[in-house]
Order: sequence, then structure tokens, then C-alpha cells
Amino acid sequence: MTRACIPWPHPVLRTPAADVPAITDEIRALWAEMVEVMDAMPGYGLAAVQIGVPLRLAVVDCSDQRGQAILMANPEILHASGVLREHEEASPNLPGVSAVIKRPRAVTVRYLNEQGQIEDRDFVNLWATSVQHQIDHLAGRMYFDRLSPLKRKMLIAKAEKARKRT
Repeated sequence: MTRACIPWPHPVLRTPAADVPAITDEIRALWAEMVEVMDAMPGYGLAAVQIGVPLRLAVVDCSDQRGQAILMANPEILHASGVLREHEEASPNLPGVSAVIKRPRAVTVRYLNEQGQIEDRDFVNLWATSVQHQIDHLAGRMYFDRLSPLKRKMLIAKAEKARKRT
């Protein structure tokens, strides 16, 4: 059975996740489960904390056909472009709402890959947005933390209203 995304404001969503010391079969199984959850949403990425696992693991797949998921442990941004890109972001942890967020259009990210090797990779456009969104999750931040306090308050109130209706 696949895990569900935990609802905001669960504390794990606000707690920085722990580093992954090594890539094991358990980590690979968790990545596979995360890809399932991401594809079922459907979404462009998922961080382990979103399903209640406080480890620095993320999956990202912005391909047209799917099945191109990039699996990352301990991802960190090495470089970010000065050029920003706007994209509407949302989270299954706070369903029913979204907001346009500005982020760097391109990033270089270092992470441990499936083989347990350090990999540096460049991401642009939607891939870059999704990777940054997941890295925020791993640091205990949500996309709406990038909004002004007023816009954030309005977004959370709207999500609460939507939750009460369901």
C-alpha cells in the first residue's frame, strides 16, 4: 500500500529532514514508493517529508511521458541563475490552493544518486522549479513561505475553507 501525503500543518512539514547516510535497498524502495505517489497525484516532484518520512530524499519527473524520475538523496543547490521564472506551485499537503512563485530559472544541484555516487546536475525551467520546491520541503519550508505574510495568510485560510467543504 502506498503512503498518503500528510496534511498541513503536520510538524514533519516544518522540520528539516535528516541526511541520508547511504543508499540502501530500503532507500531505493522508498524512492519507488515516492515515484508512485508522485505519479498518482499527478505531480512533478515529491519530498519524503510529504509522506511523513523525515529523510532528505526527493524525486522529480517533469518529462512529458513520465518514467524519467530523477532520484535524489541529500540534494543541495550549488548555483542558481540570476534570471527568475514564475510558475504556479501547489502541494498535495495543502490541497485546493496554489500560488505563483518566482524562483531561479536554472540551478545546479549536487545529490547522491541511486548508485550512491555524488552527482552534479543542471536543471532548467520546470525541472529547476520542481527541484527547488522539493529542496524547500526538505528544509521544512513550504512554497507559500515565499509569499508575503498577507498572501500566505489568505492562501492558508482558503485551504482551510476548502478542507471544511470536503
